[in-house]
Amino acid sequence: MKTRVIAWWSGGIASALATYHALQIFKNVDIVFIDTKNEHPDTYRFLTDCQRLYSMPIKTISNPNYTSIQEVWMKKQSLNVATGAICSTELKRVVRENYQDYKIDFAQIFGFDINEMKRHTNMRRNYPELNVISPLIDAGLTKAGIVREWQKLGIEIPEPYRLGYRNNNCFKTGCVQGGIGYWQKIKNEDYHKFVRMAEMEHELTDQKGKPVTILKDQSKDGGLVFLMPHEDYPDVKDISMMKGRKVEPLIECTGFCSTKD
Repeated sequence: MKTRVIAWWSGGIASALATYHALQIFKNVDIVFIDTKNEHPDTYRFLTDCQRLYSMPIKTISNPNYTSIQEVWMKKQSLNVATGAICSTELKRVVRENYQDYKIDFAQIFGFDINEMKRHTNMRRNYPELNVISPLIDAGLTKAGIVREWQKLGIEIPEPYRLGYRNNNCFKTGCVQGGIGYWQKIKNEDYHKFVRMAEMEHELTDQKGKPVTILKDQSKDGGLVFLMPHEDYPDVKDISMMKGRKVEPLIECTGFCSTKD
């Protein structure tokens, strides 16, 4: 009998509020956090606070085959490609697929807001077996509305939001799907983190024998973009050549990146 509802708690306020709404509707809810072991330390304070709010535990699961996100990048010699980020696949998607059980799962809860209706609709169409439910869409909430609703609950938001980032994904290294504006902000505010990721790009590029980057120029001419110039690939742009961009909202990493959502 299908009775279990999985609420995917990602460490962000959208999934946290969606979980809160789900608990008002359903009884048999499993709250699950897929831990990449690459999160901002304040994520775990936020998790503890949310457990108190929900009056129930948040189950933490991880991929036991990796000890760090860097291990994924090095093993797969990849960061971010057209089909998605390899770290999301290995540390989120694989873990999610191993945990879910269609024999007992009635529905899965996601923190999509009203402006992510397309993602919600695509997931319901492409994965009908999941019975995707998006309480924040049902409530008509935008990202700004989610913040207002969460603040009413009296729990402090995670530190990356207070630093001006729009999501709380993989903040220890920085998210490889963050985009040019996101990495420009990191370069300006946390240069050592920026350099570490640039060095990872160069190391993987040298091992693979062709450019491995996290960014791509979305303008007409397109092309890959290094964080810092690579002397062997002078024709590949680097982020210093890109026009300044605002930090756009990131998609919350739920374990569906690089799939048909």
